[in-house]
Amino acid sequence: MEPQLVFDYFSQINQVPRPSKHEEKIIEWLIQFAAERGIECKKDEVGNVLYSIPATPGLEAKPTVIFQAHMDMVCEKTSDRMIDFMNDPIETYIDGDWMRAKGTTLGADDGLGIAMALAFITDPNIEHGPIQCLFTVDEETGLTGAFALQSGFMNGQYLINLDSEDEGQIFIGCAGGANTVIGVPTPLVEMSKKYFAVRIKVDGLRGGHSGDDIQKHRLNANKALVRFIAEAQKKYDLQLCDIQAGGLHNAIPRHAEAVIAVPFPDKENLRVDFNIYMSELEAEFHDETNMRLTMESELEANRCIEQSVAQKLIGALLAVHNGVYEMSIDLPGLVETSSNLASIKLIVDENDAAGSIVKIVTSQRSSIGSQRKAMSAIVRAPFELIGAECVTGEGYPGWKPNPDSHLLKVAVDEYKKLFNKDPEVKAIHAGLECGLFSEKYPGLDMISVGPTLRGVHSPDECLLIPTVQMVYDHIVAILKAI
Repeated sequence: MEPQLVFDYFSQINQVPRPSKHEEKIIEWLIQFAAERGIECKKDEVGNVLYSIPATPGLEAKPTVIFQAHMDMVCEKTSDRMIDFMNDPIETYIDGDWMRAKGTTLGADDGLGIAMALAFITDPNIEHGPIQCLFTVDEETGLTGAFALQSGFMNGQYLINLDSEDEGQIFIGCAGGANTVIGVPTPLVEMSKKYFAVRIKVDGLRGGHSGDDIQKHRLNANKALVRFIAEAQKKYDLQLCDIQAGGLHNAIPRHAEAVIAVPFPDKENLRVDFNIYMSELEAEFHDETNMRLTMESELEANRCIEQSVAQKLIGALLAVHNGVYEMSIDLPGLVETSSNLASIKLIVDENDAAGSIVKIVTSQRSSIGSQRKAMSAIVRAPFELIGAECVTGEGYPGWKPNPDSHLLKVAVDEYKKLFNKDPEVKAIHAGLECGLFSEKYPGLDMISVGPTLRGVHSPDECLLIPTVQMVYDHIVAILKAI
């Protein structure tokens, strides 16, 4: 597996737990790495770490290049995988040309970016000008590290972001985004003994990145669950007892479940309807080959959401937009605006049943700031109509493409020389920290590159091994050319 140095570092990094907002151990590891090698290192108040590496003798006058990657990883797992992401390592294995993890996210987003940066500065065969390495915290759940980065913390002329997911593509722009969080008051009442309760589950979906994969016809488990409940509400005197659906704001939901109840005489008809719905969904989303829909008896249900409230809640969830909203007219094939219905959770107040709420988390993205705001307003609208509290966060800015970038020209030229073909120059619908860097360092010339990853933000995440060497060689050539 080449470059060996990159994969050695990646193996070490995957022994270090690093969930978003819990990067203490990887920060300590990076500081220790620098101390052992005599690398100048500093840390800011939120935990961002910066290395400063002097130039190879004779190249001191060359411009400073910054390599940037984020420390945290999305911690998703299959329902049957037992792991403590706060303490356990990521277990990887090789599957042909692919590297995968055992039932979890791989951590290549962006542990491999860190590993590549470390290899560039310790590979004795690379000659370079001054280099800085910026490792940021909490990229995945709010870009916290990039938001908190102070002007003057780094001082390079060029920045290469190592957080992209397709070899042969050079990214020069990204979408901005924001989360909208909704709280629906859902008072609980005692349920009649004349009702039969069942737990319905949607599981095994492909999921994926809520930006990069949003246009790939991936079924949202939350939407699939709500759609069946809404249809059943029209036919039966249905009670909604519980709903726990989805997960991270930046992942397309793979799993959703709810407990519903109908009068005993309707239980067989409900099961028949569920089987019909399952067949319809399998036909509509035939590429979701591991999809599982199940209905099982639930003996523990004795409370339910007040029925009129539950009907309004399910109606709003059915109406709220999910998926691609608008495609770009400037860059063909690029999603311009989208929204992801990320999670739906009943939070029970054990001291006051009337104080229970359903918390809903959604994520909006757009390469146009005004469109992102409009998308957030569209998402809030059905919930505001039923009296819910809706809050859209401040969000983060997009990164406006600069087709005249000198760094881009160098990157394209060197790619052609290496591989005898043109790279794709693109913008991405996902968020990158470059948008925030461009605000705080307006003169910074940036590109984003990386090896080929698939299934990011899901347990299907995998790395195409041969592309690591290709990206490594490309960046080494860029360094030399600069």
